Amino acid sequence: MTRDERGYAPIREYAAIGDGRTVALVATDGSIDWLPLPNLDSPSVFAAILDADRGGRFSLEPDTEYTASRRYLPETNLLETTFTTSDGEVRVVDGLLFDGRGLAPLRELVRVVEGVRGTVPIRWSVEPRFGYGSARTAVGARDGFVVASAGSDALAVRSFEAGEPTIDRDRVHGRFETGAGSTSVIVLSATRGEPLVVPDRVETLTRLDETRDGWRRWVDGLTYDGPFRDAVLRSGLALKLLVFAPSGAIAGAATTSLPEEIGGERNWDYRYSWVRDAAFTLGAFLTLGYPQEARAYFWWLMSASQITKPRLQVLYRLDGDPRADERTLDLEGYRGSRPVRAGNAAADQTQLDIYGSLLECAWLYANEGNRVDRDIAARLAGIADLVAEIWSNPDSGIWEVRSAPRHFTQSKMMCWLALDRAVSLAGASHIPADHVARWARERDAVRDFVEERCWSERLQSYVRSADSEDLDASLLLASLLGYAEPSGARMAGTLDALDRQLRDGPFVKRYSAEDGLEGGEGAFLACSFWFADALARADRLDDAVQMLRQLVEIANDVGLYAEEADPADGAFLGNVPQALPHLALIGAASSIREAERRRR
Repeated sequence: MTRDERGYAPIREYAAIGDGRTVALVATDGSIDWLPLPNLDSPSVFAAILDADRGGRFSLEPDTEYTASRRYLPETNLLETTFTTSDGEVRVVDGLLFDGRGLAPLRELVRVVEGVRGTVPIRWSVEPRFGYGSARTAVGARDGFVVASAGSDALAVRSFEAGEPTIDRDRVHGRFETGAGSTSVIVLSATRGEPLVVPDRVETLTRLDETRDGWRRWVDGLTYDGPFRDAVLRSGLALKLLVFAPSGAIAGAATTSLPEEIGGERNWDYRYSWVRDAAFTLGAFLTLGYPQEARAYFWWLMSASQITKPRLQVLYRLDGDPRADERTLDLEGYRGSRPVRAGNAAADQTQLDIYGSLLECAWLYANEGNRVDRDIAARLAGIADLVAEIWSNPDSGIWEVRSAPRHFTQSKMMCWLALDRAVSLAGASHIPADHVARWARERDAVRDFVEERCWSERLQSYVRSADSEDLDASLLLASLLGYAEPSGARMAGTLDALDRQLRDGPFVKRYSAEDGLEGGEGAFLACSFWFADALARADRLDDAVQMLRQLVEIANDVGLYAEEADPADGAFLGNVPQALPHLALIGAASSIREAERRRR
């Protein structure tokens, strides 16, 4: 791996490890360049990915020339990196640990260095920078280990057979040499406002074994038996990394402010849970065979949306808090891409599509035989009443554009879906049916609006917004979520138009119209998977399989996807790993499986 002159690694070079509460990013050269503590949406202690000089990191690599390869240990989210030098070979296993006794205040990151053959000199350095690099960090020795602290945050560094730790002002570092069969351990233990527990070597390695076994027990529950199973499994494990175990919420991504264009301003904090993703999330967990995760997510969604009922917020914090105030951080930004943001102002936007996503989620939940209690049923009916009232308003759309609100077609289609699902839920006695006639009437009015004002005869396609001639890849969701017949003439025309204007091989851009921001962006990978999904649903099976095969090859070496990719060279752009491409991969593979079954 080659870092640039500023010290930044390609986004594609990052793998993720996690414990159900936070996620760390590990580069191919062994540097942990991102770790928020204590939770995924907390300020970072390592953020070299956003500021190579001041962000902080935990580096570990051979102190000589080497090549590196890596993989996840089979059926886990434990990362194994193999470094090969002219004199030997060494394996490093990285993990954020948990055990079977439930969640504790402690966060524990372990790096186990195993000598395979020959001898390899290793150097390591822990450079903590609390509070996104803004807090004054004190580092000192205490009873045979090192403690870094800032305010109520504390991080202990303990090493075993990894050289004598040396403290230099605001970092601790060491050197050692491996031999065939040697095992060295470096463990970081972190807490906030709790006593700092420093585990010994045996306890750490025992928890590493328990963590490995815990991941494999989870994988044992996978029931998906269709095509692209390996990619589906890795996507499932990536999604599980993004699930916040204390609440059941799923984060949009593990990072903030990785740019959609190098040097540009499209840098957003995605460490929140988006209502937009609700139907995809619940559907993916059901497809994978994890009803427990589906139920936990549904009830988190119901709890979070209780705060703002009947209106929904675009996104919520992982603990359900609706506050997501956006601020700018004093960091250089990935390869100079500023601003660096914490928080997301999209929380205050009006996005009508989220109502369809939530009611689709409730419909899927009820159709799995789950009970919807009286209070939730009344709230869902109230949401349907609200949609019947506000569907004709303009909004900011699924892509959270920062231009003036418009009558986005996909938003109207999702309002249709919200009302249609409400009618279905009422018909099955899941929610009160007092206003079902109004829901049906307004549902039909939404369809009339879409078919009359959001269709272009010239393009023979649905368009981005009413009375426009622009295209938008979110129109693919008309097929995926039930608004339009997937093999019907209008969806066929839309697929052809999107193919001509927004698709470049396996890469699909979101749109080409203005959005209130300067600069451009890469191809949005979820849209690529949605395109493959729509092809499968339209019984264009060979095309769908070919496209999904290409998209699987676009993943990085450990099967992860960022938000976007540059069609010119496949370089990743945006936050990583991002939930939406992995959700969309699972959906596309499932649709291909169903298309194959229809052909039998």
